[in-house]
This record gives sequence, C-alpha cells and structure tokens, in this order.
Amino acid sequence: MIDKKFDLLKKEYVKELDSTAYVYKHIKSGARVLIFSNKDNNKVFTIGFRTPPANDTGLPHIMEHSVLCGTRKYPVKEVFVELIKGSLNTFLNAFTFPDKTCYPFASCNDKDFANLMDVYMDAVLYPKIYERKEIFLQEGWHYEMTDVEKEISYNGVVYNEMKGAYSSPDRILMHKIQSVMFPDNAYQYESGGDPKAIIDLSYEEFINFHKKYYHPSNSYIFMYGNMDVEEKLEWLDKEYLSNFDKIEIDSQIKDAKDFEKPVFEKVEYPVGQEESMDEKAYLSYSTTVGSTNDAKTWMAFNILSYILLDMPGAPLKQALLDAKIGKDISSQYNDGIKEQYLSIVAKEASEADKDRFIKVIEDELKKIVKEGIDKKAIEAAINRFEFKYREADFGRMPKGIIYMMSAMDSWLYDENDQFSHILTDGIFKSIKDDVDSGYFEKLIEKYILNNNHKAIVVAVPSKEIGQREVNKTSERLQNFKDTLTLEQKKQIIVDTANLKKYQSTPSSKEELSTVPMLSRKDLTLEVEPISNIEKEVNGTKVIHHDIFTNGINYIDILFNVKGLSNKRVSQLSLLASILTAVSTKNYTYKELNKVIDANFGSLEFSLNNYTQFEDYKLYFTASISVLDDKIQKAYEVLTEIINNSILDDEKRLFEIISEVKVSLERKASNSGHVVSMMRALSYQNIGYKVEDAISGIDYYNYITSLTKNYNNEKANLIKELKELINLIFSKDIIVSFTGNKEQYNLNEKEISNFVKQFKETKIDNEFKFEKNNLNEGLKTSFNVQYVARTGNYREKGYEYKGSLAVLNNMLSSDYLWNNVRVKGGAYGCMCNFNKNGTSFFVSYRDPKLVETIKVYENLPEYLDKFTADEEEMTKNIIGTIGAMDAPLTPAAQGRKAIALYLNNISDEALKKERDEVINCKEQDIRDLKDTIAAILEADSLCVVGNENKIEENKEIFKNTVSLFK
Repeated sequence: MIDKKFDLLKKEYVKELDSTAYVYKHIKSGARVLIFSNKDNNKVFTIGFRTPPANDTGLPHIMEHSVLCGTRKYPVKEVFVELIKGSLNTFLNAFTFPDKTCYPFASCNDKDFANLMDVYMDAVLYPKIYERKEIFLQEGWHYEMTDVEKEISYNGVVYNEMKGAYSSPDRILMHKIQSVMFPDNAYQYESGGDPKAIIDLSYEEFINFHKKYYHPSNSYIFMYGNMDVEEKLEWLDKEYLSNFDKIEIDSQIKDAKDFEKPVFEKVEYPVGQEESMDEKAYLSYSTTVGSTNDAKTWMAFNILSYILLDMPGAPLKQALLDAKIGKDISSQYNDGIKEQYLSIVAKEASEADKDRFIKVIEDELKKIVKEGIDKKAIEAAINRFEFKYREADFGRMPKGIIYMMSAMDSWLYDENDQFSHILTDGIFKSIKDDVDSGYFEKLIEKYILNNNHKAIVVAVPSKEIGQREVNKTSERLQNFKDTLTLEQKKQIIVDTANLKKYQSTPSSKEELSTVPMLSRKDLTLEVEPISNIEKEVNGTKVIHHDIFTNGINYIDILFNVKGLSNKRVSQLSLLASILTAVSTKNYTYKELNKVIDANFGSLEFSLNNYTQFEDYKLYFTASISVLDDKIQKAYEVLTEIINNSILDDEKRLFEIISEVKVSLERKASNSGHVVSMMRALSYQNIGYKVEDAISGIDYYNYITSLTKNYNNEKANLIKELKELINLIFSKDIIVSFTGNKEQYNLNEKEISNFVKQFKETKIDNEFKFEKNNLNEGLKTSFNVQYVARTGNYREKGYEYKGSLAVLNNMLSSDYLWNNVRVKGGAYGCMCNFNKNGTSFFVSYRDPKLVETIKVYENLPEYLDKFTADEEEMTKNIIGTIGAMDAPLTPAAQGRKAIALYLNNISDEALKKERDEVINCKEQDIRDLKDTIAAILEADSLCVVGNENKIEENKEIFKNTVSLFK
C-alpha cells in the first residue's frame, strides 16, 4: 500500500546504529522521510524545515515558539505546555539552527508517541498563528503601555530571551564572526534574532514566512526506534501529507564567495561599570574548512581542532599561552551548517596583541606542518572520538535526537546524503589509513595557511555600549510615542490590556479536552529497582551496579573529604582541574593526556556533594570509563596521577587557574539562574554553602583573588595543594562500579591492589557555616535578570510528599509559566522541592525583578484557591511520572544509584513516592499551601541581573555588589 504513496529511495543496514534505514519520498507532497528501525524503545520523531533567515529579526526562532501555541485540532493556547504536563515523553522541544528549524520529541510509550506525532504534525502544518495575532505579540514582540503619560516599552518572550543571549560576549563575538565570514548568504544573519532587529518584524512578514517554508515539500521527517514502519507511513500520508501537493520552494543555502584576502573587524561587548577593563578583549581567527557533506574532512577537523587547541598541552594553544596572548584559548568548530568554519579564540587578551596573535598562530602552524604532528597525539585523539561514538552517551538527550541532527547535517544540503555523518566506522578507518601520508598536515595547509577565506574579529569591552543601547532603545520608543495621536496611544493601551486578558484567560474545557492524553492505567506502578550490590574488597566498600554497558567499565572512586575548611574546599575544586593537567614523575602533562585519550574513554577528577537534611557528604572522585582490555592500565595511570603529580610548575598552574576563571564567567553568563539559585540556597544550608565554595560565587571570588595576587600567593598555594593531596587520598574510600558481573570480576583484583597504597588520615571538621540571608543583588551588564527565591520546608516541620513532585510539574507548566513567562516575558521559570527540604524558585532571562518576586509570594494564595478536575490532575501526574521515568544511559544509571545509596534512599522510599504521585488528589495540592509558605518565609533572595535594574530596586537587597571582578 505505501509503495503507491511513498517512493522507497534507499534501504540499508547501518551497523553503527544497529538499524535498518529507510529513505522515502512522499509522492504527492514531496516530503522527505528517513527512518532508522531498531530495537530502541526510546522512540524519536522529528519534523524539520529548511528556514534560512533573510535578516536579523529572528523570524525562524519566533516561528519555532509560535507554532506550538495552539493548532487546528488542538486549539489550546499552550499546546506545548499541555504536553509537558501530561505526556510520558522522554524529550520534548524545538530547535532553531542557523538554517533549519526542527521539532523533535521522544517517548518509550507507543500510545504517547502516536499522540505526540499528531500534535507536532498539526502544530507545524496547521498552527493558530493565522487566527491569533496575540501569539506573535506574546512570543515575538509587542509595545506595552498602561497610561498615556507613562513610558512605552517593548516586551516578548523571544525578544527577552535574545536580550539575555546578547549579554554574553561569546554570543556577540560568534554572531559577528559568522556575519563577516558569510556576507553573501543566510549565515550572515542571526536566526535567533538580534533584539535591535526583532522589533522591526511585522506580523505580515511572520505569516508569510510560515506560508513559504512550513510545507511538506520543504520538510525533513525523521523517525528512530522500535516501531511499525509501514503503519507510521500510512498514518502520515492519510492524516497530513496527502492534504498537500508538491510545490517548488526556494530554501537552498547559497554558497559563499571566496575571499580574495582575510577580513578584519571589531565589535564591542558590554561590561559592568565596576568591572576591570584590563586585558578583556577577545581575539579570534576564523577560517572556512569545506562543506559539511565532506564527512571525512568534517570528522578530521573535529579531531584536528582537538589536537591543536583543546588537548592539554595542545601545541597551538600552548604557543599562544607561552606568548602571553590571552588567559584562555579555545576552538569553536562550527560544523552544523553547509559551510563549516573553525574559530581560534583567545579570551582575556589585549587588543594590541591582534597582529602578534595572527603571527603566532601562523608561525606555529607552519612549524607543525614542517615537523609533522606527533603521531601519538593523533592516535590518542582518534581513539577519544571513536570511544565517544561507540559509547553514544549524550546525557539526558536520547540517542535518536543526536542521530537526527547528524543526519540533518548532510541531508539538508544533499537529498541523497543522509548517512555520511552517521557511518563513522568507515570515516575513522579512512583517516587512520591516511595518517602516515601527512593527511592532517595537508588539511592545515589547505584550509588554514593557504586559505584567504578567513576573518580576524576582535571583541573589545565597553562600559558605554550597554547604556548607549538602552538610550537608543528609549529614544526610539520616545520618538515613536511622539508620533502618536492621543487616539493611537489609547489604542496601544487597549492592545496591551487585550493581550494581558488573552494571556490571563485559560483555555476552555472544550479546548483542553482536545489534547490527547493517557490515563493513570497507562502508568507503571512499580519502580525500576536500584542496582546497589554492597561488597568489600581489601577493607574498602564497593557498590556494584550490575547494568549492561556495551563493554564499557565505569569506575568511580570516591574519597571522603567532608570537613575540610572553606578555603580548602575551594582549593580542592581547583585541584580537580589541576590533576591530569600537570606533569607527573613519569609523564609530561602532554604525554599524560595522550596516554589517557589513547587508552580510555575518560579519566577525570571532580567533587561530588550529596546535600542532606542539615548536613552534607563530600567526595573527591576519580572517574574512569574504559574497555575491558585496558582496565589494568587505567588503575596504573590513576595511581601515577595521585602519587606523582608535580605541582611546582608555577607557569602551568597559572594557566589552569586563568582557564578556570574564564570558565566560571562563561557559566555565569550562560546559566545565571544556576548561580543565583545556588547562592540563595547557600545562605541557609551548609550543603549548598559547600556547593558555592566548589562551583559558585565563593569559588569564583577565590579564583579571581588567586589570579590577581598570584605572584604573592603561588608559593603558599603550591605548599597547600601538596598538603591537600596527602590529606585527601586516604583509606576512607567508596568505589562505585557500573558494569556486568564479568566486568566486575575483572576489576576486583585491580581495586584490591589500588586501595592498598592508602593510609588512614584524619580531616578535622573545620568547615564554617552560619545561616545568614545576604540577599544579594549581583550586578552585571546583562540586560535581563535571574531571580532566585529559596527556603527549606523541613525546618518548619513539613515532610516530603510525592504531591510536591506533582506540584513542581504544575507550577513549571502552569502558574509560573503563565505569570513569569507568558505575562512577564521571561524565557523561563523553574522550581524544585528536594527531599532534604531545600527548595527554590528561579527565573531565566527575565526582564522583570520585583514583579517576579511578587509572583513567588502569591503562591500560597494560589494554592489556597487551587482547583483542578480529575482530567487536569491526571495530566499533571502523567507528566510527573514521565520525568521520573526518563531513560538513563548506563553511566547515568550508575551515578543515580550511588547517589541514592549515599543519601540512604531505598526502593521502598521510591515506591512510596511513586504511589503518592499516582494517587495525588486536588486536596493534596491545596494542602501544600503551608509547605510553600514555609519555603517563602525564609526570605532568601539572590538576583543576578542588570546593574541599573538592581540599583533601581536596591531597597529589596541587603547587599548589592558587582558579580564580575
């Protein structure tokens, strides 16, 4: 039957995915379909469209948000939110790329998967945007005014999201690089939207964009997993594709013209008024590296950029650091677009070093080409990437989503090329075969040294640009207002009120009933058993997680370090970055990392903090992923690092500390909500005070102080780090092992020999903590806020209940979503209620401040009046269970199991929580009013945000300080 509706263009077995691949073309509509059929129950569906931007208004991004705000069959205002509430999805999102927009989801439940397919197809092909202009105004941008005498302003979810994105110097630099590199095709534009241009977008342009690009003839449909292929195709044809006739759509990405000579540009980025301006420039050197459809070059440049710039001791990175150009050197290999390019970036550099930056790069590359790249470095890098592809561990991202993006990276530009980024076995073999012929050296010559298509872009800090842009926006708004008649002003006031009314009016019962949902009967009552098998090896406790890992051993060795002083804890976090990045007695640090990459998937150190009720557990953890035949080598190398690391190299230590500082600043720019939430929790909880000293504000302040006073501090630092190593590596160990029984048996002897070397040591309990609501406003140049309010319900006598997990889902997808995102214009708002009592509410890229705090404070009143029928309760329960049951990779399963073990959480406790979730009633949610009031009573507040906004509201803070030093 399907052969009359679809042309089967290809059918082949893909070893790398253990899948049968089918490539189809729908005859009537022209839709392209790619299916990987296999035994993976975490099924994936995606429909994508080629959507090249024609300007910086962010049209593709705004459309991505908008099509999920109501559809033909599902006219609820926030169909995406309804799916989050009441689906067993394991992934649900949408992505805007520079030249494509994709709508992926994943689910292990067949009924749920079918429901989600229908919603997503209806959303992209039949959205309510044609009938509801309010969707565009809400998700894109609109004018706001409440009184003719008051100021007029801009608001909108994407507008505010991109204001936050454009607070990051990295984002500003990368957009400038792309616009310079590709001045004659779609890549010159910001598909996400530049806030200065978003406000030029009209509703008519918005509608026309959907009419042009959101048609099956321009679509790429992808499916992955265990499913009935013929049944899915029949459904697609009958329900959607047969409604459309094939048309010609011009969405091709034009090739960029080659440069005759390199281009030089400069761009400013904002810094706070109290921030230092010394050596804050970003120097970048970017060059094109061929088409993404050349899969061998694509993989080779991933490997090459790692060898040259990312591997510890990488020669190009080291040459720049040795020349004292920048404190942190990084590579950005942009390979998800038609014309790939490599950027070399020196951060915290001097603008005056631009010419020297270019010379050092090119001189070092010429030297590398002449002398040849170290073969051990190449072997190590290839092994690292091969291991990564074999492991297929993408965190919480389902494998099928990653494979979809890999397929799109070639398929989008060549209809006959779906597999080139997926058939990696052949690519690795071809690269290995060519190593001895100078393959990588020739790539350097061709694409970097002898390539004129390159851009040198310098980003420089400015204390004026932020206020200058604010003034321009204010002036533009005032000029616009001055052109309005009284009647036009009144109309904007009416439009503002109407939009608020639209946003405040819930979808009708009839509309909500259209959204497909499961029932409580579809839920599994039992919890997945925890695999924690207690053993003892040579006096050391070993916890074995008997899990299938596809031949990989995951070994975590946890050294108990609880009780170290505040400064020592921060030093310990630094030590985790130092080990493997410095030389040892028998290896230079360059050789050490070649050994690690050539033999293991990973070998790294970290600090793991398990925050409990009024206490914490802290472990310095060595983590290894390794195949069976390299297990002994793994323990040998780990022993070498622990016993023989050389900490006296002052120059190398400073390089590492500088990189850590830049990394922490990047984290604050990209994840300000995490920084503010952690800081607010640290006011009241010792575990989060420890966390703040490990990775938060306290740690950043410690690292910043070290960089500024390094010459005076270095001798003492080295002495204290050596003392720390002798103190922490002791017999107080727990080993967490993830793998099957045979793999465990291979490790048992090695564990026994490994733990013999350690002696008893005693750590005095010196960590100082006093509850103290600092309530800080952390000032930055950002144009948005991250508003965190925290507390602890257990301190007021309340216990954890499964209903809190349901409430979390409800608030994130209803109350907070509607009031902070929909009405307030923030990009997001999150909450969480931990079993130990610590809880938070935090907003993300939020234009508001006091208004968001008010939303938090109104929660008890909302809960007091809370009502929900059985259907609404069931929907939220299903969503909660879906989040709890999200599939985990083997490594993540092991990490979850050891965390449950260390926090003394049993199968019975998990079963009790699950039962409470499944049986949650409307009254159970109302009964949480006092629990939430207890959280808010702590009055712990921290805001990372715009310095002017914080100063305008300084009365709500006890302290206002500049975040960045």
